[in-house]
Amino acid sequence: MNPFKTLGEKPWLAQPAGIEHSARDGLATAQSAARIALRFILAIVTVIFFLFILTFLSRSQYPDFQALAGQPWQPFTDPSRLWFNTGLLALSSLAIQFGVYAARREQLNNAIAGISSAVFFALMFLLAQLSLWQHLQSLGFYINTNPANSYFYLLTAIHGLHLLGGLLVLTNVVFRVWYDGALDRLSGPLQLCATYWHYLLGIWLVLFALLTSRPETINALAAMCGF
Repeated sequence: MNPFKTLGEKPWLAQPAGIEHSARDGLATAQSAARIALRFILAIVTVIFFLFILTFLSRSQYPDFQALAGQPWQPFTDPSRLWFNTGLLALSSLAIQFGVYAARREQLNNAIAGISSAVFFALMFLLAQLSLWQHLQSLGFYINTNPANSYFYLLTAIHGLHLLGGLLVLTNVVFRVWYDGALDRLSGPLQLCATYWHYLLGIWLVLFALLTSRPETINALAAMCGF
């Protein structure tokens, strides 16, 4: 590298087309690598939850397993609290998608509002999950009193940890949007965050259906898996 050539550069002047083309190619390559990395992460998350669900179905065939729904005294026979939590996560998913659309249209204020709302509703979801844990413990459904209880705490904790990881990334994106304002370069990372958010919503819907299933449904699913 020639230091005199570097010192003589004038970055405030228009750059040659070749330099701009190289920058665009570099950005496209980085975004492609990020998409591949996200697919790899989602594949790992899928395997993790798939294995836990399989062990849940296998453990459900033992006599000491008592499902959390089916009888009036069981907490998820009325899943209204879970529906409320699901609504919070769905609003977070919708908000981040709104932020992506706003970023593509270079609407800075709308993008910040969408992303900030996504963070807010995700935090509310996590707090609502903690409140649900406290509610179950107040009813006597402790983590070690029933295998179904243990799986509820385990599955929701793992899901919450994945959501926390996404929040760290999304918070960083919020600050980048706020300080840089380069929405043309951030729409790609925002879309990756949105994909991760939608995926976690889908995972939660599967967990919701599983945890609120009656014993007959759980037994049928276990039989389908060969347990």
